[in-house]
Amino acid sequence: MRASRLLSILMLLQARGRMSATALSTELEVTPRTILRDIDQLSAAGVPVWAARGRDGGFQLRAGWSSALTGLTQAEAQAFFLAGLPGPATELGLGGAALSARLKLLAALPDAWRDDALRVSARLHIDPLEWYRAATPPEHLQTVASAVWRQQPLAMRYKSWTGVKDRAIKPLGLVLKAGNWYLVALAEGGAAPRTYRLSNICALTVRSGAFKYPNTFHLASYWQSATQRFETNVYTGNAVLRVTARGLQRVGELSAIIGEAAQRSRVADPNDQELSQIRVPIESIEHAAGQLLGLGADV
Repeated sequence: MRASRLLSILMLLQARGRMSATALSTELEVTPRTILRDIDQLSAAGVPVWAARGRDGGFQLRAGWSSALTGLTQAEAQAFFLAGLPGPATELGLGGAALSARLKLLAALPDAWRDDALRVSARLHIDPLEWYRAATPPEHLQTVASAVWRQQPLAMRYKSWTGVKDRAIKPLGLVLKAGNWYLVALAEGGAAPRTYRLSNICALTVRSGAFKYPNTFHLASYWQSATQRFETNVYTGNAVLRVTARGLQRVGELSAIIGEAAQRSRVADPNDQELSQIRVPIESIEHAAGQLLGLGADV
């Protein structure tokens, strides 16, 4: 385990440059003290790693030095062939590059691992789209993606529920959620990132120059907290329902939050043994009516 961690530290420093003991410990899920001992071990083994002091300090490798120790384990090779989604890569304009990288990795694997990796990728298919829905990438996806990679500011005309507005933004990252592409960006003059649905962009212009990417921003962490806030705040009221057994199942299929609330609040209806009474969160009277009336006599 320690040998694997030493290799991981080496690869992280080689890929990301200077990193603090705290950042390394968070990445590898160990204590900073353990990282310091590991750094000493790497240095004793002849790895040219040195420390820089101060607020922006940390550990880094000597400039120009890199390790040839980049071999994959068998499980890592299998995981790589599961990680890539060919559809999104193609939509981003990276389909050819993804295929080329896949073929290069496949050629570099030992024969025994090659068959294993191909078997895993051939027997698991990931389809991120909902039923009865075709994959139609947004018109401006590749332009936005290019701006994200190159840290180029954008000017866009965006249609939200409040109307159509012109916005100047700094694009920070892209997210594919349930078949929909979203852009996380800093609006001009704004202090916190916001989320924009790419299909709502009416017009887009790439502005000149490049912006400095915020060091404290982490896309996955932002998205996790943003979705939690959305799922919590979107429900503004509650509905008390009488449901059949089939109705309870169908209500639970509306969303995970509604399903959990239905099961948690379920009690027998005192006036009808075949019915249950439940209490579920709703977005609004109008939205709930549209959802629940479609379930007919079961609710």
